[in-house]
Amino acid sequence: MPVRATTRSQARLKNRQRWLALLLIGGSLLWAGPRALADGEPAAVKVQTLVRSGQAWNGTQLPAYPSGEPEVTVLHITIPPGVRLPMHIHPVINAGMLIRGQLLVISEAGSRVQLKAGDGLIEMVNQPHYGSNNGTEPAEIVVVYAGVKGKPITVLEPSPNESPRLRLPEPARSSPNAVDGQ
Repeated sequence: MPVRATTRSQARLKNRQRWLALLLIGGSLLWAGPRALADGEPAAVKVQTLVRSGQAWNGTQLPAYPSGEPEVTVLHITIPPGVRLPMHIHPVINAGMLIRGQLLVISEAGSRVQLKAGDGLIEMVNQPHYGSNNGTEPAEIVVVYAGVKGKPITVLEPSPNESPRLRLPEPARSSPNAVDGQ
């Protein structure tokens, strides 16, 4: 019987050694190799492309970027339920993501796109349109404008008896008609 006990002990020891070797090899591979995804992002980071295109949401081609000193503006816009924004244009390329609620965007030509939270959007450039919160909660959208310093990012369409009102990025207000927001 002492031989059997030794054989069992030896078998257990070899089994433990194998597991230890596997753990050490596996652990060293995890520590030695770069902890990254194929896209070059750390393993804990998730990247999701919301929208990528050379066209606006209505299918029209985006213009070339303007010349001049670049100025990027990021706006967080909150639109209460039932509110319709005025007709306006954006003279610069911009894109956004609806982070809460829902928003219906309508072009002057009649094209429509319904957005829900999480949707990305590339806006039309120099084409009149408006947004309307047709939901029951505030619509929140973050919009990034690729503009030019001192130039408006939004121009409100005038009513028949008024001239266009400009919306400039903060803090550059060069017009008495300049207003904040989208």
